[in-house]
Amino acid sequence: MSLKRIVLTMLGVFGILYFANAQSNILNAKTPNQIHTNIYAAEEEEEDKPLAYGYVDQRDILWSTTIWETIDLNQRMNFPLYYPIDTIGTDRQSLYHALMKEIKIGEFTEIYTDSYFTEKRNFQDLEATLSKVDTTDLGYEQLNAGESLSAEFVNRRDISGADIIEYRIKGMWYFDKRLGELRYRLLGIAPVAPDVNFIDDESIDPMENKVELFWVWYPAAREILHKVKVFNGNNSSQRISFDMLLNSRRFAGMIYREENVQGDRNVNEYITDNAMLQLLEARRIKEKIRDKEQDMWAY
Repeated sequence: MSLKRIVLTMLGVFGILYFANAQSNILNAKTPNQIHTNIYAAEEEEEDKPLAYGYVDQRDILWSTTIWETIDLNQRMNFPLYYPIDTIGTDRQSLYHALMKEIKIGEFTEIYTDSYFTEKRNFQDLEATLSKVDTTDLGYEQLNAGESLSAEFVNRRDISGADIIEYRIKGMWYFDKRLGELRYRLLGIAPVAPDVNFIDDESIDPMENKVELFWVWYPAAREILHKVKVFNGNNSSQRISFDMLLNSRRFAGMIYREENVQGDRNVNEYITDNAMLQLLEARRIKEKIRDKEQDMWAY
């Protein structure tokens, strides 16, 4: 077959597919202007829910361990969690923006102080962590003169999505004897940013001044994160949700803590002042977990 015939055949196939897609709603259209629109989009969106977790009986868990990981947002693989930092003019959101949007309006309340989820918090409790308000010298002069403070003499600084440095996650690896495989369940996630009280102080290194803003009980946040779609660099027409991205572990994380008899101490607490050895220890823990599945099948 000549090259010309091959090209014409391919163009014909693409033309048929394009015409079929363009007329895909013709049988459902009640009026001609509905041919190119999906009149059932609202129903499909209502039925679009995250894939439910399967029930895991405690008797089916032969082995388990809980680990904490850091997701560094400077790594390219983790960019979908960070961008866009400006949501004006786009339908996409960063992970922090998606969470804060629901927390501010009170739709999501499963937020906690730490990764053990013992002390619950609300948005009012978070305000001291997420924002600071400073009065300028002119403002103090106005107050000392017995005058009411003017708004232009008050500086407010809020933590935004652009300030998030990393995320910390808590999850459990377990071997399910009923399925015969090693599985992972994400339990919590926390955004990490510089302390808002010193965030603009250039004399303080932001990496040495990191704080966990709050911890989210992840199973309760799945409905929210499933609605927010993430940019898919491999195929922009098939975007995935934050819930799918996190559950499928499509991110680069490093273990910084493993449950242990020493009160779940961090890696940097028993390997100090040596980043290379800390990285090797994190990899050792990861390989130990990976080898556990092979060990279960070794007789």
